[in-house]
Formats: sequence, structure tokens, C-alpha cells
Amino acid sequence: MAAIARWCMRHRLVAVLIWLLALGGTATAAVTAGTAFSNDYEVPGTESSRAHALLREGFPGQGGDTDTVVWRTPDHQTARTPAVEERMTRALAAIAELPGVGSVGSPYGPGPESAARISADGRTAYAVVSFDRPADAVPKAQAEAVVDAAKNPTTEADGLQVELGGRAIGLTEAPTAHLAEAIGVAVAALVLFLAFGSLAASMLPIATALVSVGTAYFGITLLGHTMAVADFAPMLGTLVGLGVGIDYALFIVTRHRKALKRGVAVHEAAEQAVATTGRAVVFAGATVCIALLGMLVLRLNFLGGVAIAASLTVVLTVAASVTLLPALLSYIGMRALSRRERRRLAEHGPQPELPTGFAARWSAFVERHPKLLGLVAALVMAGLALPTLSLHLGTSDQGNNPETSTTRKAYDLLADGFGPGVNGPLSVVARLDGAGDRLAVENLAESLRSTEGVASAGPAVFNRGGDTAVVTVIPDSSPQSRATSDLVTELREDVIPRAAHGSTMEVHVGGVTAGYDDFADVIVGKLPLFVGVVIALGCILLLLAFRSIGIPLKAAAMNVAAVASSFGVVIAIFQWGWGSEPMGLGSAGPIEPFLPVIMVSVLFGLSMDYQVFLVSRMYEEWLETGDNRRAVRVGLAETSRVINSAAVIMISVFLAFVLSGDRIIAMFGIALAAAVALDAFVLRTLLVPALMHLLGGANWWLPAWLDRALPKISIEPPDSLRHATLPAQRTGAEAARSEDGAEPAAPSR
Repeated sequence: MAAIARWCMRHRLVAVLIWLLALGGTATAAVTAGTAFSNDYEVPGTESSRAHALLREGFPGQGGDTDTVVWRTPDHQTARTPAVEERMTRALAAIAELPGVGSVGSPYGPGPESAARISADGRTAYAVVSFDRPADAVPKAQAEAVVDAAKNPTTEADGLQVELGGRAIGLTEAPTAHLAEAIGVAVAALVLFLAFGSLAASMLPIATALVSVGTAYFGITLLGHTMAVADFAPMLGTLVGLGVGIDYALFIVTRHRKALKRGVAVHEAAEQAVATTGRAVVFAGATVCIALLGMLVLRLNFLGGVAIAASLTVVLTVAASVTLLPALLSYIGMRALSRRERRRLAEHGPQPELPTGFAARWSAFVERHPKLLGLVAALVMAGLALPTLSLHLGTSDQGNNPETSTTRKAYDLLADGFGPGVNGPLSVVARLDGAGDRLAVENLAESLRSTEGVASAGPAVFNRGGDTAVVTVIPDSSPQSRATSDLVTELREDVIPRAAHGSTMEVHVGGVTAGYDDFADVIVGKLPLFVGVVIALGCILLLLAFRSIGIPLKAAAMNVAAVASSFGVVIAIFQWGWGSEPMGLGSAGPIEPFLPVIMVSVLFGLSMDYQVFLVSRMYEEWLETGDNRRAVRVGLAETSRVINSAAVIMISVFLAFVLSGDRIIAMFGIALAAAVALDAFVLRTLLVPALMHLLGGANWWLPAWLDRALPKISIEPPDSLRHATLPAQRTGAEAARSEDGAEPAAPSR
């Protein structure tokens, strides 16, 4: 690490230019290539995927996205009022002529299917707009043209309300300006300036994070052309990258500034910072990447793309922290210190920097009351984790959008006029073999209509070959309701097998709701394996780094606590709806099926970061003194301030993403902010040191045979002094003296 820092400082212009060229090159390539993201939740082998495959095979050309134009008339009119019908017919004809629109199904056409698109009271009607491609491939400009053709002063005259819904229409509501990122960066810059007192020093972590995250953002866009990557992956990568990138640079700059205050030359101080804290940054980044890449064990393309995209961002932020940052540190020189600090250094010379103030007093307070404080922290974490027991995974649809959005208004109009189930119809698809099966599918449609929980079921629609039929089922509950999921299960396990008995037809239940349910079932089934792999890999890394059994086990327990408590906060806000509408996050609804997996990965990685930075300083003191109480006290006193500053920055960045306008990203932002707050202010500065005081020398115990078998991997530089022997190598009298608080002969810091 020291050699890398020396090269980057010696060739600082080259190092900076390499990063700027990487940023410019990926940006140019991404803009030229365009986006190719995919939100395909379909899991091969599930019943919904088989239903979709049958539908594609039997009804080719119906793969385009289907959206709706909904209108509601004022009290004195109906959808059949001549003026209303004339204006809407003209608007729908204009939509049908737009590029990318395959067809428009009007309620004013002939036949019962068209008439069914007008509500019973006659005041609400809707048209079906079918694009010629899936929603992910519909250009935003085409969707905006449909909105403009439907919602205009001519159409919405005389109190007529016109709204639009559907996935392609939702593209028009996606945020374009990066307001969330700008606010997060601005708050981080303010916190850094208050912490450092130097404008130059406070700008370095920001610049390092922006260059690395920007490169990753465009790199993820290019990655979408080679594999399935969700459209929220760049925003998620930015969210994680800004948080860890600014924090990693903050840790290194803090170590650099401490060396400058001791009178160390600029280049030597930067080299020491990268050789010490930089190694911890690399180790912490590796733990984040391992946690993220743990999603690959699920073998789901959708999550695999997200894992690789987020890992790419972390890798680039770590690389920038140990290459670009030392180059920038050499440029600013002594300006890494504030004017007052430089003046004091010039007048009084280097002086030892001892932990004082609140950090030192708090560390001593925890040492005196470990049992009481540990109990309080445990109760706080347990209380916040309680809502996790009511976790409901399901479809979060446009009914959860903010009340002011046209998609939410269209959703509500359809639900009020036709029932909540019309927003999430089920498709019962059957493969037929002969006249007997065609008669059986007609009987199936009758059985579906009489099933409890079904509002209506259309007639069986046959393809041209007569070998495939589809029945559209409208539940009487909303798509995200547990009742709808229960209905899907009942149709698959009871209604369809009974109706298909004696026939040879193959029947599957599909549709968006069924697809989400299948996706959630697959994830829940694999979640124990995934969590086990992530915990095991993290424990192995900590075992290698700290040569201890207790440290990895405590870290695993703390990480689980942070994840559970942060999920409790997310469930209270998004699933229970506590404050979601006032915050502009939409109405209460289920949690996205993929959210637990992604959040476990990210939160385990971020939690491990603070564990590494806190315990590495304790471990360093333990190796020099062999005194557990001193190691915990000094480690907490010296790292709590920088950890808390880093936490405030991360929390600010994450909470800023609540303003993104995207419900999923807002979930990530609140979950990460809650996890970091609890991790930094409850776990790492309270519960972890309290437990380490209670466990004493057992924190660092490792069987001798295992110590010999493990490869030597250290966060500290290879030439770090090792003045103390490990507990297994010390006599009982020595261990007792250390635990009684007696200072050993080894030099202290």
C-alpha cells in the first residue's frame, strides 16, 4: 500500500488524469450506447413463468406493455355524454397515431368488451393503450407523447378528469434531476468542513467520491448491455458509493491530518495514512463486496446484475481512496490543516494528540457501566426490530405512488369505478389438446366466476390454432393484498385441479401479481442459505484479520441486529404507513420481494465497515499492551469521533435519497440511514465496547492449533510492532494483572 501511495504522489498529475479519463471515457461510451436496463422479475421454472411462456407461444405479438387512459366525468355528465365521447374519441385517435403505439382499445367500440370499460355509474371509463414493445424498452419520449395527447386543456375541459397509468407511463414520472445526490453531497461537505476546519481537506473526500461514483454510474449503464441489470441499480450504486466513498476518504484524510500535526512531512504523512488506514479501507471494501456478491448464490439474474453493479461501485471507491486521494493530498500540502492548526504547529511545534473531551469521557463511562449500558442498547435494538415479525413481501404497485402523481390517480379512479382487482388481473392460461379440452376450459371459466374472491372472469379467449386459451380473472381485492395472494394459491391448488380433472389440458396462473408472489417465494426459500453464506464469509474475513473467535461472532450478532432493527423502521414507514404520505412516499403497502436480499447484503457490508475501523484500533492497542480494558477504552476514545462523523455523513447522504421520487430508492435510503445510525450510535459506541469489557481477554482468544493453521492476513502494516503476547501464550498471572488494569511493561500509545 505504501508503494502505491508513493507512486501516486510522485506521479500525481498522471494519477489524476487517469481517473478523469476513466470518468470521461465511461460517460461518453454510456451516452453513446444508451440505456438497456431490465426489470424482469420472472424466475424460470415457476408457474407464472410457464404461464407467460404459454401466452407468448400461443398469442405471439402480445408482448408489448399495456397501459391505461382513465377519465371521470363531473356530476352532471357521463362517459356517454356526446361532448365527452367526442373529446375522448379524438384524443384516443391521436394516441393511436403516435410512434410506438400498437393499438388502442376504446370503450366506445362495438361489443361487450368495450362496454365493460365503462363503470356501472357511467362516470368512469378507460381505454387500453398497447405499446409495440415491453415497458423497459419504451422510450421515455414516446410515453410522454401519450400523456400529452391525453392530458391537455382541450380534453380536460368542463371538469373532465383524465389520468394515465401503467409501467410505461410511470417512466414519465421518474426523476430526471439528481436533486437527492446534490443535497447529500452538500450536507456531507458541510459536515466535513465543520470537522476539519479546512476547505481544501473537506473537499477531497467529496471529489474522490464523485469521480469514483460517477465512473461507476456510467459503467453500470454499460453493464446493462451485457447482462440483466435493474433500472434502479445505478441509483443504488450511487447511494452506496457516495456513502462509503466519502467515509473511506474521511478515514484516510483524518489519519493524514494527525500525522501532519505530529510534524510529519506531507508525503510521508500521506504514505503512512494509506499504509495504515488505507489497508483498513481495502479490507472494509472487500467485506462490502463479499456481502453484495453473496446475492449470486441465489442464482437469480435480476439480483445478480444488481450485486455486480453495486460491487463495481464499491471497488472503484476503494481504488480512488488509495490512489486518487494521496495524489490530491500531495497537491494541497499543509492546507489539509486549518489556518489555526498550521499557526499552532508553527508556533509550538508538534504536540501529542491525546483523546480528550466527550469521546474520552464516554469511553470511560462505558468502561465503568458495561452491564447497564449493554442492556439498554440491547433493549433499544430489540424494540426497533419487533415490526420485522410482520414483514409482508408483495407487489408494490402504482397504488403506492404519491397522491399527486397521474399514475396514482389513475389507479384510484379504476379502483373506485371497477373495483380494486382491475389494477392487477390474473391470467389463467391453458394449453389444449382437442375438443374435450376446449369444453373443459369453458367449464373452468365458469368455476372461476363462482370462486370466492373473484370479482369477475371473462370468457375463454382462444388463439387462431385453438390450442391455447386464456381467461382473465379480476380479483375483488387489490394486487398487493394478502387476499389476492391467497386467491392465487387457491386457484392453483384447488379450483383449477378440480375443474381440469378428467381433461388433458395444462393450466397455469400468471399475471403481475402471481409473478411477484412466485418471485417472493423463491427468495424466501433461498434466504436462509444466502444469509448463512454472507455471515460465514464475513466471519472468516474477521477471523483472519483479528485472529480471534469472539470478534467475528460478535460482529455477526451485531450485523443481524442492525439489519433487523433497520427493517423494523422500514416496515413501520412503508408497510404500516407511519408518515409515508406526509413524506411524499405514497401509501402503505407490502415490501418489495427483492428488498430483503439486497438490504441484507448492503447492510452487512456497511456494518462490517464500522466493526473493522473500531476493532482494528482496539486490536492494535491490544497487540502493543496485552490489556483488554485499555485496548477497548483507547480504541473507542480514538475512533468514536471519526466514526460518528462518518455516520452523520452517511446518514445525510442516505436520507437525501428519500427525495429521489422513487419508492424503492427511498426504501433503501431510509433502511441504510437507520442501520448506520443504530450501528454507529448504539452498537459500535455502546453495545460492542460494553460486551468487550464484559468478555475481557476472551475477546482475543484463538486456539493455538487454529492460529498455526490460518494464513497470516493483517489489517495493520507488516512492520507493525507486536509487543504483547496473545492470551493463549501468556501466563495466568500476566493475564490477571492485565484484567485488573495493571499496565504491562510494553510501551503504550
